[in-house]
Amino acid sequence: MADKMRAMILEKPGQALKAVEMDIPHPEAGKILLKVRACGVCRTDLHVVDGDLPDPKLPIIPGHEIVGEVVATSDGVVQFKPGQRVGVPWLGQTCGQCRYCLSGRENLCDHPGFTGYTLDGGYAEYTVADARYCFPLPENYDDQHAAPLLCAGLIGYRAYTLAEESAKIGLYGFGAAAHIIAQVAIHQGRQIYAFVRPGDEDAKRFALDLGAAWAGDSTQAPPESLDAAILFAPVGALVPAALQVLRKGGRVICAGIHMSDIPAFPYAILWEERSICSVANLTRKDGEDFLRIAGEMQIHTEVHSYPLIEANRALDDLREGRFQGAAVLIP
Repeated sequence: MADKMRAMILEKPGQALKAVEMDIPHPEAGKILLKVRACGVCRTDLHVVDGDLPDPKLPIIPGHEIVGEVVATSDGVVQFKPGQRVGVPWLGQTCGQCRYCLSGRENLCDHPGFTGYTLDGGYAEYTVADARYCFPLPENYDDQHAAPLLCAGLIGYRAYTLAEESAKIGLYGFGAAAHIIAQVAIHQGRQIYAFVRPGDEDAKRFALDLGAAWAGDSTQAPPESLDAAILFAPVGALVPAALQVLRKGGRVICAGIHMSDIPAFPYAILWEERSICSVANLTRKDGEDFLRIAGEMQIHTEVHSYPLIEANRALDDLREGRFQGAAVLIP
């Protein structure tokens, strides 16, 4: 194996990523070295690159939807072997000792590590990951179609579970996460209502082709009241809009790690036990449950592949909404 690798690094938020050659990292105890086979490009990567998320490790290799092949393991790793394919998600490590970790809520850990934000990620030819936070991947997906499952799918699934037994679910922002979780919901007998950017007819057709019961602009009301609404678009103004389309007791779930400010709204649209909640990260159980479901059905992940060296173009295309689905980097 070579001693050097190519990587795309962020030196300062607000700047373009820089192509570099650097040493291949060495896996410390409990970690594994992976050869990156694909890495999804997530909207959270945009928030890191654009400076919306504070205090990233700098320089940082972004990317947290990693499909990799195990190259080497370290002391304490028994669950993975060289040659095995695994996935690496956003939540890269936890302390295991705080009140949240000890109560099964490791997604709220007081001292976490996040892949591609505080830990180097997958915009590179190789990466190191904590073996406890890696997942075996279903065999019915190739590398590039598996990559979006690792954040768009996982975070989307956690948001979906917070909708509980809702039969009619609105999805605001029909991008990478929504197009995956819509398929899971429809497979499980739920009805999906897709809300897209005003005038985006391609997104409406995309949602309807995947089986949505209705698709319309985010400014429109659906034909009937909904049980829950999941906001994947990081637009705070959508919170009161979503509240207004809910039945009594309905829930608005904010699935993004970053969102613009929520404007003031009248108490009347929150009354009757409607509620608003946010989604933070994921747990390993989320990953295990979702990837089992993904293995039992065939989720169509709409992907657009880019060479690793074109990571900046992929980020810009995502920022400007130039494609439906997800972007994936191929080293």
